[in-house]
This record gives sequence, structure tokens and C-alpha cells, in this order.
Amino acid sequence: MSVTDTEKRWSPAIILALVAALLLVLGLWTYERMSGHSAQPNADQTTVASSTQRVKWKMVTTWPKNFPGLGSAAETFARLVDEMSNGRMTVHVYGAGELVPPFEVFDAVSQGVADAGHGAAYYWKGKVPASVFFTAVPFGMTAQEMNGWFHYGGGIELWRELYEPFNLVPFSGGSTGVQMAGWFNKELNSPEDLVGLKMRIPGLAGEVFARAGGSSVRIAGGELYTSLETGVIDAAEWVGPFNDLTLGLHQVAKYYYYPGWHEPGAMLEIIINKTSLETLPPDLQAIVTAAARAANQDMLDEFTARNNTALKELVDVHGVELRRLPDSVLQALAKASNEVLGELIASDPMAAKIYESFAHFYGNVRDYHQISERAYINAREVVADELLIQSP
Repeated sequence: MSVTDTEKRWSPAIILALVAALLLVLGLWTYERMSGHSAQPNADQTTVASSTQRVKWKMVTTWPKNFPGLGSAAETFARLVDEMSNGRMTVHVYGAGELVPPFEVFDAVSQGVADAGHGAAYYWKGKVPASVFFTAVPFGMTAQEMNGWFHYGGGIELWRELYEPFNLVPFSGGSTGVQMAGWFNKELNSPEDLVGLKMRIPGLAGEVFARAGGSSVRIAGGELYTSLETGVIDAAEWVGPFNDLTLGLHQVAKYYYYPGWHEPGAMLEIIINKTSLETLPPDLQAIVTAAARAANQDMLDEFTARNNTALKELVDVHGVELRRLPDSVLQALAKASNEVLGELIASDPMAAKIYESFAHFYGNVRDYHQISERAYINAREVVADELLIQSP
């Protein structure tokens, strides 16, 4: 290439254009350095933009608004989401009947009428038979054991697989701990006393009670008092001393039986519309998950604390007759439970799959708790009179 050719290529016009382009680049670089802003959008800016959006969810429940105990998890979840997101996400909680009836929560969240719901999985056994495993199995696991299965034993993955066709993502949503067997207006001295007895008792336990000779009636919590008072039912299980005292069930039933064979670790659920969850930015999804986990533990803590004083009030102040179920009655219920559970497993492949996981975890944790939880409680009773710490 000759000198003349080079001179033609580097004409004054070209040189001026190059200088202008260089100045523009230097100017943009200086602006970014001094202002801390990029002249072009990037992935970080997109995230920042999405993190400023405001999200408002609707949450429906199977409980009356602000209902103590059972209703606390939904309110705790909503409060934590608001606090952890610094107000970017709010959850309005609707009590039973305010937006949808109590037993339509599942469908409402599935169809997107609401973004979230709170209730008990066994309420949906007519639609999803295997759902009973995620609330309570008669003579099954305690709350501590259920939480272990959910979060470290594969339970939550099976639960989400079960709800996947309904566009729902379930989370554990609180536990009452071991419940009471219920309120009765008739004494139970033998299995024959169950025959013909009309009792409000849901879930798998309702089928077990019917198999043992009784009659299972499905009634929402708000109707229990009147149903017992008017004789529509002869007995009712609700939860335990804390919630039962709140409902005033001691005023319309004479005998209070234990232990809660039907719900040894009753777990509730927070269900979330899958589309609503997936459209959240990642940080809000993490907040929803953390809030659900915290609300789950908080409910169990509250029931553990409040059941104690509530039982004392029921017995010492209101004169409630506290009774233990006779062994013969428990044995009859256990026999019926085996039959009902066996039929469920045989009739539903998903129930069989979940049962395999449930039973495996149950067997292992029961063996361990024989030498840990149960052994310690038994030992504590042996030395109770010698301990500095005494019962009031």
C-alpha cells in the first residue's frame, strides 16, 4: 500500500469522525464512573426494577376471622410477609364465609379466586383421597414427627406432587400437637358405646369412627356449639383445651375424653396458587417460604403454651369431667383404622406411594422415640417427687 493510498484513507473527515466517537465513549465512561449508573440496562437493573413492585394477595381460610389458635397461622403468615418484604407484599386474610365458604378454600385457590389459603388437607379427601396423610393418620405420627417427615423425610415433595394437578403448592401450616379425643354427652365404657353415636369427626378418622359403629358428621367449627346443644350430634372433636374453651364446648357437653387417637399431630396447611407464586420475584418467593415455615412452628408453640392453662380452667373452674378412653375402645378404633387405611392404599396408587414413605419414616422415628422422648418422659415421672421443679 502506497503513502498516497494511506493518505486517502485517513482523510480529515474520517479523522474527525473517529475523534468524535472516542470523545463520546470517554464521556459515557466518565459518567458511569462518577454517577455509579450504567448507560445501558443490565440484569442487575432488571432485578432492581422487579424488586420494587407491590404485590397484594388474597388469602382465604376455613376458620372464622381472627379465630384464636387455628386461625393464628394465617394471620402470622400475612404479618411476616408484610414485615420481611418491608411492605412490598401484603396478604389480606379473609375468614370463612367472607370471600368463599369454609370448605371451598381448596377450589378457590386452585382456580385463582384467591392466591393463598389456610385449612386442613383432610378436608379435601373427597376430591384428593390421599390428602389425609398430610393432616393426620389415626394412631400415626406426632407433630414433631410429622414436621420431620415433611421437611427432611420426603413428605413435602410427595404433597406437592399430589397437589400439582390442581395448580397448588402446599406448605405445612401449623400444628395443634396431640389433640383431645373429644366432647361426649354419653359415657364410653366399651366399644359397644360407639354404636349409633353421632360425632363430628372429619378426615380418615371419620371413616374409622363409622367403621367402629358410630356415625361421622361433617360440621364446620362455627356450628359445633349449636349442634351439640340441640342434639344434632352426640359428640364432637375439635382440637384441644385452648380452642375448645374458646368455643365454649364445655357448656354443652359433659365428658372430655383423651387421648387424641385420631389426630396425634394434626397438621394444617398453607396452600398457594402455583401461578401466583411463580410470578413473584425470587426474593418474595423466598419470603413466602420462610413466612410459612415460621407460622408453622409458631402455632405449635402457642398451643403447647396455652393448652396447659386452658385445661386447668376447664377442670378446676368449669368442672369438666376428664376421662381417658378405655383400652378396649382404643383397640376397637385401632382395628377399624387398619381396615380403613388398608382399603385406601389398595384403591389409590398415590395413597400407596405416600403411605410407603410415611410408614418408613414412622417406623424409624417411633423406634428412636422409644429411647428418647418416651424414655425421658417416663424417667421424669419416676423421679418427679424428688425434683426441685414441681407441678403447681
